[in-house]
Amino acid sequence: MSNLQGKTLFITGASRGIGKAIALRAAKDGANVIVAAKTTEPHPKLPGTIYTAAEEIEKAGGKALPLVVDVREEAQVRAAVEQGVAKFGGIDILVNNASAISLTGTVHTPMKRYDLMHQINTRGTFLCSQVCIPHLQASAKAGRNPHILNLSPPLDMKAKWFGPHVAYTMAKFGMSMCVLGMAEELAGDGIGVNALWPRTMIATAAVMNLLGGEESAQHSRKPEIMGDAAYAIFNRDGRKVTGNFFIDDEVLIAEGVKDLSVYAMVPGGHLTTDLFLEP
Repeated sequence: MSNLQGKTLFITGASRGIGKAIALRAAKDGANVIVAAKTTEPHPKLPGTIYTAAEEIEKAGGKALPLVVDVREEAQVRAAVEQGVAKFGGIDILVNNASAISLTGTVHTPMKRYDLMHQINTRGTFLCSQVCIPHLQASAKAGRNPHILNLSPPLDMKAKWFGPHVAYTMAKFGMSMCVLGMAEELAGDGIGVNALWPRTMIATAAVMNLLGGEESAQHSRKPEIMGDAAYAIFNRDGRKVTGNFFIDDEVLIAEGVKDLSVYAMVPGGHLTTDLFLEP
């Protein structure tokens, strides 16, 4: 397997959780990470800021550029990409990780929340991809194996995935449709465009705060499984590996990982299957 030494990743929502786990795994190879997120001050319920994440990345062996980015704001995204390219010389990998969630039905989803999910999830993914693609095309021409990776589920048009929380499902499936469309659109450019989704719940701040707290965390896997799976995808040939909807443990099993228990918050405990996947 090759590695990510000297490559530059632009990761949205990288101040905590899965985004940070992906950043830290890349940092072990000596990668450059543009930490594109909103959090600059500690939040009582959401630990981590762009600056603390940058410190961890550099301690892990990488280089970091923390930038305040709200993916809803086009000017901020464009400025961040420009600053990242100026510092590191280009962008090789885009990770569209930033996301908003509300597991509410139609009547109980305020339009402000609906707009937030669609602006961050679907529109933010489209915008960041649009701005990064010219740099990814340059990376491909230089033979640096560029990728776009969206943290979004397989496209499965069953009513049961929509009924309980249609607004959220639409927003996440919008990210997945970006994979479907951009993989085809960019097939001739040598850019791998794929999605990655966890088999089980992942113990992040979202789980702790929104989906059952400590109890849910006990039935979850650590974010590191997503970091390791993303790393494996980045080291595959993007000219050939594109348009896929990967599941984290399937990626790692294909890489020869035999013991997934190391990723469980409670080894040997019951794991809760994540949304959009059959149990």
